[in-house]
Amino acid sequence: MSGHSKWSTIRRKKGAADAKRGQAFTKLGKAITVAAKDGADPTTNFKLRLAVDQARALNMPSANIAKAISRGEGTSDEGRPEEIIYEGYGPGGVAIIVECATDNKNRTYADVRTQFSKHGGSIAEPGAVTYQFDQKGVIQLEPSDIEAASLAAIDVGAEDVEVDGGVLSVYTAPQRLSSVQTQLQDQDLKPVSAELSFVPKQSILVQDPVQATKILKLMSGLEDLDDVTATYSNFDIPSRLMEQI
Repeated sequence: MSGHSKWSTIRRKKGAADAKRGQAFTKLGKAITVAAKDGADPTTNFKLRLAVDQARALNMPSANIAKAISRGEGTSDEGRPEEIIYEGYGPGGVAIIVECATDNKNRTYADVRTQFSKHGGSIAEPGAVTYQFDQKGVIQLEPSDIEAASLAAIDVGAEDVEVDGGVLSVYTAPQRLSSVQTQLQDQDLKPVSAELSFVPKQSILVQDPVQATKILKLMSGLEDLDDVTATYSNFDIPSRLMEQI
């Protein structure tokens, strides 16, 4: 799962940087709207709660959050985006999943396909790569004591943990994410992020710097699209190579 934890960390940091120019708020607003279609109360709609938590973590204004929820409820005059997933392959055959929230599928498909083509990848048919992933709850922590936090996570029901630098990734069954997150918070282990994620069953090790650079440019290009809310891949670029590029 090491490729997943690395890209998940990069994506989270990129989201924080994007928030400075407002792009992250646009993406999070769409994610909140899509989640709110299943209920406008974050206490009973866990997917909405996760989206709202992510928005608050990036200091998204409460008025923006409320407006996005209203759109999802259908009480706003603005259109309601729908969720769609695209799949594809990057350089070296790495598998990529792209989650989107859009009110114009044709535009979004064209934008996603362009990024794949531009960076040496190709878009694929539905189902072509999702079988290579499992859906998991993923909680990221930056604890002062990695070992103690890892043991605590396992004790409260985590399936697995992984360390990359100072970041501890905690993996749970989807239905256990809320419970594990709450129990970690009760032990003063405050998650940096928590999300439902596609985690690769097996990773593809990438050791060629040229290929690694192309993959990261493709992933970054996809993340920069306004309609894209999340991206996942099964590449694993070693830390030493990641630092070089």
